[in-house]
Amino acid sequence: MADARAEGSILIVDDEVASPIVSAVRRRLEADGWRTVAVEPEGGWRSGDEFEAAALYAIEEAKPDGVLLDVRFGDARDDLFKGLDILRKIVTAHPTLPVLMFTQYAQGPDRETAVRSTLRWDAPVDFIDKLASPEEVVLRLRRLIGTAPEVIRMGGRITLNVSAKTVTVTGKSVEVSGPSGPAALADIHGMRFEILRELAVAWYKSPGRLVPFSALERYSEGEDARASLRVRVREIKDVLGKALGEHLGAGDLIINVRDQGYRLMPKE
Repeated sequence: MADARAEGSILIVDDEVASPIVSAVRRRLEADGWRTVAVEPEGGWRSGDEFEAAALYAIEEAKPDGVLLDVRFGDARDDLFKGLDILRKIVTAHPTLPVLMFTQYAQGPDRETAVRSTLRWDAPVDFIDKLASPEEVVLRLRRLIGTAPEVIRMGGRITLNVSAKTVTVTGKSVEVSGPSGPAALADIHGMRFEILRELAVAWYKSPGRLVPFSALERYSEGEDARASLRVRVREIKDVLGKALGEHLGAGDLIINVRDQGYRLMPKE
């Protein structure tokens, strides 16, 4: 097994790591900035028990940010759900380590067994079909781990670049089009950008997540922080609405939830 002590690594525990499906996921993870490490028992794979020992050793050595773990190992009946045994050991030893269960049980009673077992522990564990797109796998891992990418695409037309502190919109509006593609919206900067960034990151990690006023009011001005925040949100919606070529009302894009905070609801 290669040395992978660097931050930003994903450990892959799968007896079919060279398959086209897993290879595509690894390429997508690496393109997204993650370093991938595959568990390879000494002398090659032989049994689910050997894979379990190798996986637990790899976690101790590699210190990964997350684990992509297959449910099924080999064709022996005893190993059909070996991944759940491995999961139990991981959760016991590393209760905060995010684990995404990767399964080929797309339907039927075996799928229900895998889902129920995955949800048995109070730990950052999720479940995804093995035939899901590599993009969906990366998204689910990021949300489990609790990180967001530098570039967040909010729906089909709005893109926020965290490091560059820019927001772009694709569409028909001449004002947001440049010779080489969409141009950044100059009017979303400073406190406006920070408010939208907070909302975008929260939405990316967990769609529908509420961002409380207390987390956003520091980007306000004046004695009445709440009123200032409302103004900033309205300004953001006006700029984006103009770029999108549509009016963004109270129930569009950025929504006030029961006067407790805001949440982002992008349109496709």
